[in-house]
Amino acid sequence: MESKPLINRVAASGLITLNLEDFFPKGEIAVFDLKDYLFMELILKEKDFRKALKELDWSQYADKHLLITCSTDAIIPIWAYMLVTVYATPVAKSIFQGTADEFYKKSFTDTLNQLDISQYENKLLVIKGCSNKPVPTSAYVDLTRLLQPIAKSIMFGEPCSTVPLYKKTKIKQ
Repeated sequence: MESKPLINRVAASGLITLNLEDFFPKGEIAVFDLKDYLFMELILKEKDFRKALKELDWSQYADKHLLITCSTDAIIPIWAYMLVTVYATPVAKSIFQGTADEFYKKSFTDTLNQLDISQYENKLLVIKGCSNKPVPTSAYVDLTRLLQPIAKSIMFGEPCSTVPLYKKTKIKQ
């Protein structure tokens, strides 16, 4: 009995796998919580806040994505976020007002909107499903929205086990 060579049908299928982890923001995240600068976790005293910011070792935020937030339910004046930004700008890689989840959503949206999608025109695409990093659901939505007008098909999962999402149909004339 003659043995036939094994054929990797997944490799021969022409499927292109897109892994959203490849678009994950590079660099460490640091959080600047305004709560730590509030009197009784309720009130921001301008004089004390300015003094604390002036004395803070800002080098701890060097080359990091700095997220400015307030983890307590206090009314924070807008200028407080702006003043932190003034001090952080010379050292931080980027500055974002909000939570890590919000930062990831915006980062993915910005990155995906800059993506040259022409390379995926009329291609069979698989958007990889499993992730070791906190890729937001919105990134999957954004990528699907961008690719649908040009892709031949879009699937979700792994090349060996996919969920079909979209297939371009031929228009009958």
